[in-house]
Amino acid sequence: MKTVLLTGAAGFIGSKTAELLLAKNYHVVGVDNMNDYYDVRLKQHRLKALKGQKNFTFHKIDIENLTALKKLFKQYKFNAVMNLAARAGVRYSLVNPFVYNTTNSQATLNLLELCKDHKVKKFVLASTSSLYAGQKMPFTEKLAVNTPISPYAASKKAAEVMCYTYNFIYDIDITIVRYFTVFGPAGRPDMCIFRFIKWIDEGQPLELTGDGTQSRDFTYVEDIAAGTVKALKKVGFEIINLGGGNRPITLNKTIRFIEKNLGKKTTIKYLPFPKTDIKSTWADISKARKILKWEPKISLEEGIKRSVDWYLENRDWVKDVQL
Repeated sequence: MKTVLLTGAAGFIGSKTAELLLAKNYHVVGVDNMNDYYDVRLKQHRLKALKGQKNFTFHKIDIENLTALKKLFKQYKFNAVMNLAARAGVRYSLVNPFVYNTTNSQATLNLLELCKDHKVKKFVLASTSSLYAGQKMPFTEKLAVNTPISPYAASKKAAEVMCYTYNFIYDIDITIVRYFTVFGPAGRPDMCIFRFIKWIDEGQPLELTGDGTQSRDFTYVEDIAAGTVKALKKVGFEIINLGGGNRPITLNKTIRFIEKNLGKKTTIKYLPFPKTDIKSTWADISKARKILKWEPKISLEEGIKRSVDWYLENRDWVKDVQL
């Protein structure tokens, strides 16, 4: 049985990735610092589904803590490290850019250095489509992405570049997966799908930055997790987009899907479009198809239905989650 260190195991994508790894008979050592960037009850809800499974072990550890990580690497013999822990979100990175650097950049270095020291030969890094701001669509991995427009994107670029360095010097096999607007049940409350569902259900005005014509290449969380697991494949060094791969869908259309599934209409409060936001995202996923034999299966409409169903099933406690 192969042992994988999975960081961010209580996170939205991390918890789903852990489920898929366990189903494939991996021993998953999950770590998460359980920070309160958003309501910890969501993290506890996800973690509850993992705890108790015989091949899952959880440690509450911050990957910025090199001393704690050193102890962990001595305790287990890892076959691979999957770094999904991150400070996510463009807007909060403007408020506290320092923590984005220490978590996304410095902590990635911590993990790479320990992989080198303990002869761990496979590393997977979760990165972001936010790097493609200002580039021509559909976004391909060949684009230089040297002009990040937020501290969040800059911190992820730094992590990617450090990965390249450790592949070049120490021959660690590295796959970087760039995620495109991930959504699904038990999602992050700072992202639009969760917020829109809650606002529409509660009859509150929906807050929308821009006029709603901005669009995203939405990707369902189970599809993203499946691609992340496939990224364990030996590739040398590759950067691979994981996205919907279709023409991007506007937020206006997305809102209509949510209204349809809730059976409710909403009023919209329009806010200025942020300077650090991207008007549209659209992934070229030809590399994912070729190298990982991966492509998404769940449409935005089906994914929203599943997200609304989860929300309604858990509304008793989700109603108190702060946005």
